[in-house]
Amino acid sequence: MPSEVTAPGGGAPTDPDAVVEHLLFTDEGRAAPYPDYAWLRAHAPVHRIGFADAWIVSRYATANAVLRDLRFGKGPANFNDLVAPPGSPKRETPDIMRDGALVFMNPPEHTRLRSLVGKAFTPRRVDALRPITEARAAALLDEVTGGGPGPVELDVMERFAFELPVQVISDLVGVPLDDRDEFRRLVRVGAVGLEPGADDEAWREAETAARSLAVYFHDLIRSRRRAPADDLLSALIAARDGEDRLSKTELIVTTILLFGAGFETTMNLIGNAVLAFAAHPDEWARLRADRDLLPTAVDEVLRYEGTAQLAGRLVLEPADIDGHPVEPGEWVIALLGSANRDPDAFPDADRFDIARRPNFHLSFSAGAHHCLGASLARMELGVVLSLLADRYPSIEVLDDPPTWRPGLVVRGPERLRARFS
Repeated sequence: MPSEVTAPGGGAPTDPDAVVEHLLFTDEGRAAPYPDYAWLRAHAPVHRIGFADAWIVSRYATANAVLRDLRFGKGPANFNDLVAPPGSPKRETPDIMRDGALVFMNPPEHTRLRSLVGKAFTPRRVDALRPITEARAAALLDEVTGGGPGPVELDVMERFAFELPVQVISDLVGVPLDDRDEFRRLVRVGAVGLEPGADDEAWREAETAARSLAVYFHDLIRSRRRAPADDLLSALIAARDGEDRLSKTELIVTTILLFGAGFETTMNLIGNAVLAFAAHPDEWARLRADRDLLPTAVDEVLRYEGTAQLAGRLVLEPADIDGHPVEPGEWVIALLGSANRDPDAFPDADRFDIARRPNFHLSFSAGAHHCLGASLARMELGVVLSLLADRYPSIEVLDDPPTWRPGLVVRGPERLRARFS
């Protein structure tokens, strides 16, 4: 049994498992995870979870080392399978999303598939989207404000943070914009099903959503084979390495993952940025006065309130984590959000500093599975912050506290009413 220590914020004694349960399975813990992160870093930085076949690591150096070590890889499981609440059934990722998925592969299969996808999803393709993204962002904001310079109140998530990324990823992949509302529902439902603690209904809906997405992209891929277009989907179909190319299953699953991650992650990142700058008006004024700070501001949002808070790795070979031996078949969960607030890695880690350098955050993971869409997310958030800074001296959040999504696999506000003036 772990030794008893004081609970986060004081109160009754508890143990590391109790803190992990509070963090992963309660609305309070998921809405405000940072006290639990700090407690784990201080008292149980490498902890074998008593109710799951998994370890949890919370310090930056440890998480970074695990993510970069090829002895720790991927496997056919999600967080619901790894760390279901005590007494709850564990569930494996549906075959339709697991088979052929880059995020569940290890070298050499992962190397092969990532190379093929990289031939289509190039930095040049992302750079070509910047002027389109700027135009779409300005048009959306004009639509919300009526084109006038006066103050505006809006639900940031509904009216802006969803609309822009889904339009951009639709432009990139080649999905008709008329289908975007249905995609929002399917991707959101699918993401909720992957969260630790998702109930049976959420899990069934996630499976159904995955199958619906697979059918949609199967039909769209067939259409693109007949009539290629200037989009990522057509480029993925054409991508080759000698005689090698993506299989039909790999095409479908890769497109679903790119599309879903391409707007789900950025949508929440925009909401998180609005919250961060509203809470730090001096930093907003600083960015408005010096636009050269934009790149570091984007990375500080990612560090301070990143969208992805968890990353799982399967132990492939016997290894050691800070003196704790781990065996093949065990899982390790890196708390990315905790690593990004580790004072041993980031001086004054709980301070939001848009000029922070260096800033080697882990919000896009690290190592072989570093996020393929990192440049796209950075570009979109930079466009949004630049546009808002051009127009509005102040940001005020009207929801106190904001309503957070029920999860940490994807962290962001569910709703976010704000006033820009």
